[in-house]
Amino acid sequence: MQQPQRVWLRRAAFQIHLWAGLAIGLYIVMLSITGSALVYRRELNVWLAAPRPVYNASAPRLSKAELEAAAYRTYPGYQITRMGTRVTPRNPTVEIWLERGADKKERLFNPYTGADLGDAVTRGELALIWVSRLHDELLFDRAGKYWNGALSGVMTLLVVTGAIVWWPGVTRWKRSLGVKLRGGWKRFNWDLHSAMGFWLFLFMLVWGVSGVYLGIPEPFSNFVDAISDPEAYLGERPGDVVLLWLTWLHFGRWTNEYLRAVWAIVGLAPAVMFVTGTLMWWTRVVRPRLARRGSLDAGVHRPQGV
Repeated sequence: MQQPQRVWLRRAAFQIHLWAGLAIGLYIVMLSITGSALVYRRELNVWLAAPRPVYNASAPRLSKAELEAAAYRTYPGYQITRMGTRVTPRNPTVEIWLERGADKKERLFNPYTGADLGDAVTRGELALIWVSRLHDELLFDRAGKYWNGALSGVMTLLVVTGAIVWWPGVTRWKRSLGVKLRGGWKRFNWDLHSAMGFWLFLFMLVWGVSGVYLGIPEPFSNFVDAISDPEAYLGERPGDVVLLWLTWLHFGRWTNEYLRAVWAIVGLAPAVMFVTGTLMWWTRVVRPRLARRGSLDAGVHRPQGV
């Protein structure tokens, strides 16, 4: 508690923290950036999708023949292979598929005017789906979810060992709560890494633990089943509520816009932690070694008598 730098546990935690951070650092940066973006997935999906008309149940709609004629005027030489019929408040469009030889198009049309609105699934929407799959399953489907859970376990270990390394002693712990603007960029980088690690510890711990649950849910579900009343309804047991909250906290699914903004901004913290930690490792370990090696090489090649 007084001088933790001399304790073997802290030295071991430091080595685990260092090498775990370097090993999965780029993975953490990827999750951090994509996770912050996906907080606003619904808004991004609306923004990237083809524009939709305003739904009006009382407005006259074009008939099937009129919509077909509009599609043929827009895409002469194509044949309609499929045509939607439902127009709903959530999706007030008609989807029409067309083909001409090997060329295929899936387009949305305005059911009131026959105007071509754009692709049924835009490139932006496909890119957002790709980002979501990258974040959720590393583009490897179920196997990717498992590896995401396993690597989230390493991140949890990284957060816990970081807390052990952070503790500077009873008399000095308050110094590690803020960032000093004087003392050079190395001091600023150290203070930023240390202060962010303290203030955002719970955020990052929850993201790590919830990432394990989302990737490998079976152990969590089995534990809840083992400690719960077998007569209780699923979803109402305290353990189920905890698991539901883990999911909500992980994705930031809040209705309050301020909370969502906090989640999106704080979600970038792990990426900043990796950058500041890597800079500390480079300046304290790599650069001195490179300098010593350069001095040794200069001594070997120096002419005699110089």
